[in-house]
Amino acid sequence: MMISYNRKLISILAWASFSAVGGVCQNTTTPASPKPLVTDLYTADPSAHVFNGKIYIYPSHDIEANVPQDDEGGHFDMRDYHVYSMDKIDGKVTDHGVALDIKDVPWAGRQMWAPDAAYKNDTYYLYFPVKDKQDVFRIGVATSKSPTGPFKAEPAPIPGSFSIDPAVFTDTDGTTYMYFGGIWGGQLQRWHTGEYNASLKTDLGKDNEPALSAKVVRMSNDMLTFAEPVRDVQILDKNGKPLLAGDHDRRFFEGAWMHKYQGRYYFSYSTGDTHFLAYATSDSPYGPFTYQGTFMEPVTGWTTHHSIIEFKGRWYIFYHDVERSGKTHLRNIKVWELKRKPDGSLELIKP
Repeated sequence: MMISYNRKLISILAWASFSAVGGVCQNTTTPASPKPLVTDLYTADPSAHVFNGKIYIYPSHDIEANVPQDDEGGHFDMRDYHVYSMDKIDGKVTDHGVALDIKDVPWAGRQMWAPDAAYKNDTYYLYFPVKDKQDVFRIGVATSKSPTGPFKAEPAPIPGSFSIDPAVFTDTDGTTYMYFGGIWGGQLQRWHTGEYNASLKTDLGKDNEPALSAKVVRMSNDMLTFAEPVRDVQILDKNGKPLLAGDHDRRFFEGAWMHKYQGRYYFSYSTGDTHFLAYATSDSPYGPFTYQGTFMEPVTGWTTHHSIIEFKGRWYIFYHDVERSGKTHLRNIKVWELKRKPDGSLELIKP
């Protein structure tokens, strides 16, 4: 979710006006023209899941907060979450209303960024990053008996949590993991020693050293806490060497997602200031992961953030761009079919 105006900006290629309706239908058999799924609100960072045979989407809710733009994303000042559902990819999108509001999170200060959701123990869990009252990003959890909420937040953030972009993956053996982290405004660099250092604004400034890593941790059985110490998600090149911090076209920036295909673990993420979606694969949910390439070229706007699901035998990527507004902090979510080559590698998407 981070932005810098000192880096290359992607030009806005599309501008369209839409009427204020709850959703639109689209046909992903014509991938050259996916349309925004939601047109009455601005939505971003869509985490999609299939629960009970239906697609549920957990996005950020962008607003015009009139906060000046800065390198730490202060203008992304979101305050609540809506949940959306779809019975089919090209069907109606239903808005189920506010699922969680910042005023109902006792420890929260500001900026409710990209969430995710999971189901276990006959309960739905909403995981969300928000700055605490000391302006430090933590990850909270809220629960509901319905996938659409409303969700009730726990009174404190997950112990030991930090940074942004939680992505929760339940493996075929029932074990659940959280992947998280984001540099620059996501504050991951501020925790590289294990202690919080507010002076680090972007990364560590050491281009020839291994890049900062996303994090992975196994969740406890109750899904409310971490069951172990947090680990690094190491991404290696084809020669087994860690990607370097200066390798902005390939290194992790934010927006982690995990999916599994034919026994392989696919860790995908945003490269941030170079605006690609990239992926790496492993035989273990902990990695190390071998970098495989870019699978989505830059969208309009600065940020890029996605999720990947299988639905009725086909794979889809949910993502966002700025088609509706032309403004990088007022985004709209979309969906595109994700295709693979015979060896399981992901085909490149050119939005």
